[in-house]
Amino acid sequence: MEPIATDTSILSVREVNLDDAASIAELSGQLGYQATAAEMISRLHGILPLREGHAILVACRADEVIGWIEAEIVRHLQSAPHTLITGLVVKEGARSLGVGKRLCTEVEQWAVRQGASIVRVTSRSTREGAHRFYLREGFTHTKTSLVFEKVLA
Repeated sequence: MEPIATDTSILSVREVNLDDAASIAELSGQLGYQATAAEMISRLHGILPLREGHAILVACRADEVIGWIEAEIVRHLQSAPHTLITGLVVKEGARSLGVGKRLCTEVEQWAVRQGASIVRVTSRSTREGAHRFYLREGFTHTKTSLVFEKVLA
């Protein structure tokens, strides 16, 4: 795939909208989570308008969505409220150009406005490039976990 020229000073970041569904579905596939545009529209209908404590931002170069990030404020009994990045993807060809950094910065600023002082992210053990990215961005590896799932019919 040919690299995408991206000057982060002309990169715009905004809240997601329904018109972004196809682009988000394509990017989600690049992250390993396949979804059709119709499935993404359905998911967005269940999320939009965004509730308090939940953010989905898209990074755009002109009219093209080249990345997205989703984050929410998490409240648990066992820990202080914190922001959790639940998804981040940058389009192949636009990686390592500052798009992910910009999206993380936007979420960090959003988190501060929400009153959160910690941002966390989980990353699959096989995504070593993502691990290096988060470490470069000032995140600290604090815990290794296993994920268990039970499918309910």
